[in-house]
Amino acid sequence: MVKVNFIGENKAILVKKGTTILAAAQELGIVIESPCNSEGVCGKCKVKISAASLKNVEEYGKHQLPEEEKEQGFVLSCQTKVTGHVDVKAVAKNQNKTLQILNHGQSFDIDVNSFIKKEYTGNGKTIVIAGGQILGEEEGDTAAQNYGVVVDIGTTTLVATLVNINSGEELHSVSALNPQSLHAQDVLSRIKFASDDKGLDTMYSMIIKELNKLIEKAASHTGVLQKHIYEVIFSGNTCMIHLAANVNPYSLGKYPYTPAITGGSSLSYKEHLLDISTLGSIYLPPIISSFVGPDITSGVLATRLQDKEQVTLFVDIGTNGEMVLSDHGALTATSTAAGPAFEGMNISYGMRAEKGAIEYFEIDDHGEIDIRTIEDGEAIGICGSGLLDIVGELVVHKVIDKRGRLAAPDNADLKQSLRNRLVKIDGKIAFEVASGVYLSQKDIRQVQLAKGAVRAGIEFLMDAKELRPEDVDEIQIAGSFGFHLRAKSLINIGLLPKEFEGKIDFVGNTSKSGGLAFLLNQKYRDEMESLVTEIDVIELSNGENFDRIFVDCLSFDKHKKTA
Repeated sequence: MVKVNFIGENKAILVKKGTTILAAAQELGIVIESPCNSEGVCGKCKVKISAASLKNVEEYGKHQLPEEEKEQGFVLSCQTKVTGHVDVKAVAKNQNKTLQILNHGQSFDIDVNSFIKKEYTGNGKTIVIAGGQILGEEEGDTAAQNYGVVVDIGTTTLVATLVNINSGEELHSVSALNPQSLHAQDVLSRIKFASDDKGLDTMYSMIIKELNKLIEKAASHTGVLQKHIYEVIFSGNTCMIHLAANVNPYSLGKYPYTPAITGGSSLSYKEHLLDISTLGSIYLPPIISSFVGPDITSGVLATRLQDKEQVTLFVDIGTNGEMVLSDHGALTATSTAAGPAFEGMNISYGMRAEKGAIEYFEIDDHGEIDIRTIEDGEAIGICGSGLLDIVGELVVHKVIDKRGRLAAPDNADLKQSLRNRLVKIDGKIAFEVASGVYLSQKDIRQVQLAKGAVRAGIEFLMDAKELRPEDVDEIQIAGSFGFHLRAKSLINIGLLPKEFEGKIDFVGNTSKSGGLAFLLNQKYRDEMESLVTEIDVIELSNGENFDRIFVDCLSFDKHKKTA
């Protein structure tokens, strides 16, 4: 056994030789961000080893930190085994960061006729009714105290909205990072992590603990008593719903990829651990398929895709590229694994949408660059919207060619100001976005894979319905991340066809908007439970020629400079 001492945490543990530093930290309850589930690809779990301890660690894996950091004693905790006594210092993380998380989406008129109702009987008692059935009674007249919460459970972020069920008024929204991303950043990684009892318990405990914090925060802000919260709506992708309901997602990762739950059902108070009324329940909206979840069901409801009298494409851009095509009300859905690049993961200087993140990037005709950061902070990294801006502008100005390769610093076709920003980092060409912030060739490849996956899904969906890009009348971009994007960047990088220009509408967090409808009017539950059975789902993994389409969509050739 060898000792691993975490400096600054005042914690130490004896572990077997060969144990990773990350595993030792997790045993002690020390949080080190490791969103790639110890695959050694995200580079986020770095720690600093004391000089005297470097001889007692053994590094493995392909991911390499910059030489400058390695010389300072930094290693990836998930890829470093201990062979002797080690003193470790975790890289400090600011737990009080202000994150830019969207909490509103396209709204529509909802007549309040909720599943949960309260009635004062006149004899000093108030009864609580769910779907016409009496759940129980309370002392006194509490009929006015009838509240619910809508939770959008994203792979990366959480949004909880407290609602007055009687009036339909949104009282307060709060948001946070999904803590599960500390261990696994994308859906496939979470399925793998939670496929055994220990992993599932970890994922469930983390999400419920964070949701209870959000509910308590919203309730205290408004003066609402949590014992008067009677229903919570969970809206999220299929995997997130499994984890939040404490259901093993193993079947989602194994053919034929069948969900263990189908939604359209409720969890009673005894089946969940949320701090709400003892009469309270959780409603799980109907699931469309293994990888098209209740968040898209909510999105369809919020945008009324089933009522469209034209061709509308709905795309939720994020870690999972879920999309629905409405051909005059007939719905076809699919999803594609875009990966975490859009969230700033697997990007050298990628970060979440917080102070100092570059969120806007533009190059003018003279080669001069305009950069804007969140909260006007000093540029320290790149968030998703900034990443797509940067790559799009560099493609348009030929700093990146159609194959995704960075130009050489001596390329005479480039403006001198742009050539000056092409530098070598650890012997490889990179583009200096801002002082100390770079975009590498590897980063560009990650964007290609992500945008290629989404574009391929769109192309495949259109092909299945024998439609051309010019046949699509409206494109709705949904999701918290999607709302912060610019249409020109989506077209410049080729994520969307150039024919979509002028037809793009950003509809925001429709997962939350649809969740509100489920909470406030029970008719939508019956409607959507029926509708999901009529949606034609295309599984891209079984699609003929999808691989060819995907490879074709990796190119940056499908772009157009827009004003």
